[in-house]
Amino acid sequence: MHNKTLAEQSRALAAGDITSEELTRAYLDRIRDLDATYNSYITVTEELAMNQARNADTLRAEGKATPLTGIPLAQKDIFCTEGVKTSCGSKMLDNFIAPYESTVTQNFKDAGAVMLGKTNMDEFAMGSSNESSYYGIVRNPWNTEMIPGGSSGGAAACIAARLAAGATGTDTGGSIRQPASMCGITGIKPTYGRVSRWGMIAFASSLDQAGPMTRTAEDAAMMLNVMAGYDPKDSTCVNREVPDYTADLTKPLDGLRIGLPKEYFAAGLDSRVEAIIRDAVREYEKLGATVKEVSLPSSDLAVAAYYVIAPAEASSNLSRFDGVRFGYRCEDPQDLEDLYKRSRSEGFGGEVKRRILVGTYALSAGYYDAYYLKAQKIRRLIKDDFTRAFQDVDVIMGPTAPAPAFPIGDKTDDPVAMYLSDIYTIATNLAGLPGMTLPAGFVDGLPVGLQLTGNYFDESRLLNIAHRFQMATDWHAQTPAGL
Repeated sequence: MHNKTLAEQSRALAAGDITSEELTRAYLDRIRDLDATYNSYITVTEELAMNQARNADTLRAEGKATPLTGIPLAQKDIFCTEGVKTSCGSKMLDNFIAPYESTVTQNFKDAGAVMLGKTNMDEFAMGSSNESSYYGIVRNPWNTEMIPGGSSGGAAACIAARLAAGATGTDTGGSIRQPASMCGITGIKPTYGRVSRWGMIAFASSLDQAGPMTRTAEDAAMMLNVMAGYDPKDSTCVNREVPDYTADLTKPLDGLRIGLPKEYFAAGLDSRVEAIIRDAVREYEKLGATVKEVSLPSSDLAVAAYYVIAPAEASSNLSRFDGVRFGYRCEDPQDLEDLYKRSRSEGFGGEVKRRILVGTYALSAGYYDAYYLKAQKIRRLIKDDFTRAFQDVDVIMGPTAPAPAFPIGDKTDDPVAMYLSDIYTIATNLAGLPGMTLPAGFVDGLPVGLQLTGNYFDESRLLNIAHRFQMATDWHAQTPAGL
């Protein structure tokens, strides 16, 4: 049953072919037997999961089930979960038991879903390889010597290894799409404001967005139906009607206008990845789409702008972790200044410290105009590029990452090379647009993802475009060896 998609499991539960208790136990057994290899979970909530599974079976027997009732899911360890450790992959929050439930995880509880546990991640979601976690690196199920991508690497790895039917992720600069691409699964970052951020520990508040990570577009649509919606507790959440994301999945693609940014097919892109992306686009032409070259002339500035804006917001958001109210506190502080200094220097890892320093510098007197304000102006130019492109096309396609997953440790000593792993995903976050990745092929046995970028609140169309491709191909159905 673990090799079935979330949608197939939902239908099996509805037909009475299996109970949620049986399905949940099967996943928990797999996690116990296999996750020592992948390290995809930080916390496994076995007792809670079994209680939720029994409750789900009762709801189903009473005719009160939703499509996700009884489905075993994993939650990224950035979402507060009442009574369960929420660590953000950091020593700073290793002892933090959340006293309340995030809106996203509460929505899944209300839908009757089962929480298997909390997945590993780059510390405070800062990373592209899942090597910065306090709880150790996550390994890619396709090749355990390779990184799974980040920061939602634990979520991507657990789905690829069939240790959950689906998982939540968060995407600040590509942290759903890049690991989904490298682990051969499907992931979607919705439009900024489409999903509540309340109870999701902040990295960069104007960029962070939660989304589903699954094996298929159909599964992602089912999860997004639960995740999306207005939340008055989040001032950035958009009060806009939520469609049924599963309704138009099979809609024909005749007349679909695809844009290929010429800037995405230039130096730096692995030629084998480019060939896979172009093959995928040709498949769309067979499905009735037309293709046009477009230009995003400011895209080469996206990484530089992002690594001013995101660290600046992070330095502000992470100032609350001071050893006073919650989280890690140094032993025997001599005075208040010593408490602050040692709690933060001992509690944060190297990548988090690096970004705090960069962000604080960019916001400091004398440098705000030179760096932060200029980066925000570039952000507007990037948004305007997309606006112009979407006057002529319906969706923009390209690679999700410039190359497949790279070896563990390969870029840890070169932060700039690591940051360039997100070169194709960052612009989408800066513009606040929805983005998605789906499996499109393999290079040296490692998955390659095709990225789709849509116009604002066009998640239904992206899911439809992805689903039709998955109806015509089987890249999403491939399984890592031994699983």
